[in-house]
Amino acid sequence: MRTPQEKTFSSFDQSSLFYRHWPATSTTARRAIVLLHRGHEHSGRLQHIVDELGMTDTPFFAWDARGHGQNSGPRGYSPSLGTTVRDLDSFIHYLCQTYGYAMEEIIVIAQSVGAVLASTWIHDYAPKIRALILASPAFKVKLYVPLARPGLRLMEKLRGNFYVNSYVKAKFLTHDPERIASYNADPLIARPISVNILLGLYDTAERIIADAGAIQTPTQLLISGADFVVHQAPQRTFFERLGSQCKEMHTLQGFYHDTLGEKGRAQAFTLIRNFIQKIEAGVAKVDLSHADKNGYTASEYQQLQQSGSPLALKHWYFALTRLSLSTVGKLSDGIRLGWETGFDSGSTLDYIYKNQTSGRTPLGRFGDRTYLDSVGWKGIRQRKVNLEELIGLAIKSLTENKQSVRIVDIAAGHGRYILDAIAGHKIDRVLLRDYSPINVEAGKALIKEKGLTHLADFQQGDAFDQVSLASLSPAPTLAVVSGLYELFPENAPIKASLAGLAEAVPDGGFLVYTNQPWHPQLELIARTLSSHRGGADWIMRRRTQYEMDQLVEQAGFEKITQRIDEWGIFTVSLARRVKNK
Repeated sequence: MRTPQEKTFSSFDQSSLFYRHWPATSTTARRAIVLLHRGHEHSGRLQHIVDELGMTDTPFFAWDARGHGQNSGPRGYSPSLGTTVRDLDSFIHYLCQTYGYAMEEIIVIAQSVGAVLASTWIHDYAPKIRALILASPAFKVKLYVPLARPGLRLMEKLRGNFYVNSYVKAKFLTHDPERIASYNADPLIARPISVNILLGLYDTAERIIADAGAIQTPTQLLISGADFVVHQAPQRTFFERLGSQCKEMHTLQGFYHDTLGEKGRAQAFTLIRNFIQKIEAGVAKVDLSHADKNGYTASEYQQLQQSGSPLALKHWYFALTRLSLSTVGKLSDGIRLGWETGFDSGSTLDYIYKNQTSGRTPLGRFGDRTYLDSVGWKGIRQRKVNLEELIGLAIKSLTENKQSVRIVDIAAGHGRYILDAIAGHKIDRVLLRDYSPINVEAGKALIKEKGLTHLADFQQGDAFDQVSLASLSPAPTLAVVSGLYELFPENAPIKASLAGLAEAVPDGGFLVYTNQPWHPQLELIARTLSSHRGGADWIMRRRTQYEMDQLVEQAGFEKITQRIDEWGIFTVSLARRVKNK
């Protein structure tokens, strides 16, 4: 039996989380395997996988997820599922930095709830790991009480967060009597799960299954054929939609939910070893730089451009929604501004950032608040928070390295977010640009209002003009592109814009960029709202995070870190200009 070293690491919020490290016992291969445990359990339950998988040349790592095992705090609790996913991102980056592994050398083997965390991380953060192996992912836990899910959601609204005890007994997890006995005797296994995590698990899993086409990582899916704990149908749907060019699925007949702890688990371990061997023999690299022409979000975009059938119920739902927004909806100042300037305009964006209810009559103010609280606008405001954090990180790094802090924002709108972001920092120069004369004038007024005329300037400029961007003088050490690329479906202008910035930003300088990998109201927006481009319908093509990161990398930047909101709609990433690219 391999003996683990017991350690801790600090997550993104400085929470100390426990993990185990099993060093390799023979010549070390250039790979590391990260194991993720099931819900309620902990890393100590994974010792048998390390021993029985038999890869003695490979170090293994496994954490106790927040609220589990040897970590402090309430059992089964995390502030949100997104928090735990970000813990995972922090953990993997910590392992790479501490033990000297490249992300491409990491293999993740995850079970049940751990498998949902892993697939969400892969979808939302697009890390370039070598392979992902999922065993019985808990995309949909079986709740045998009718209407349990809406009931839990209602109770959470009425009484706040609370805990639900798992009904699962060890005898329904595995046929192995030793695993059953050790489960029942383990004092670190806790039955409670916080209801915010249970409901977050359902909501997030639905999003990841719906958008599994965004995942490009080589993936193996192992399904337990006699699972009493989770449904199989969502697992199969996930696999069918999976975008990975290298993927395989196996159903292990007669297996209960603890796939890798079942009595016949040697069968699963053989499949895992064979899959790793296949991946390491060579997998074609995925190129999504032309995903705007033939990617699956391109197909989605083309469908949104088509008029819906007038016989369809949702056609009339969208028509009535648009009619109400364009008539009584104008009592709301925010909605009226959207019709006047476009719901994607810089003026609308500034209104969303201010987040102050305004309208004619109480009905108009009620409608305005409802509008401001829609999930997309909440995501926009969180994007502003994330932008400010990553811009601050870049400024801090430049300052510590005694580099000049010269910022350019190539499509600043009114400039509110960037001027808020630099408050309190020592800046040498800020240049804001925008294509719209309205935004330029509003931005100049805002600079004057904030008393920053000695530091900041606002000019009219085309964010897609490569030559213009490349000739920026003085050369910016921090370039910001926020909320722009999401509005344009084609990749050619994005490439030109990034190429111009890559020419302008010196080695070691930074790029902060945003993306919209997912939006739950994409069709509603396309059918009911207008854009700033002459009042045309606001139809967007999403870019998966993998596609966006690849465009940035091909231009000559290396992604360092990323933030994402709880709904998975908007990401903000920080990248560094690297040499020889």
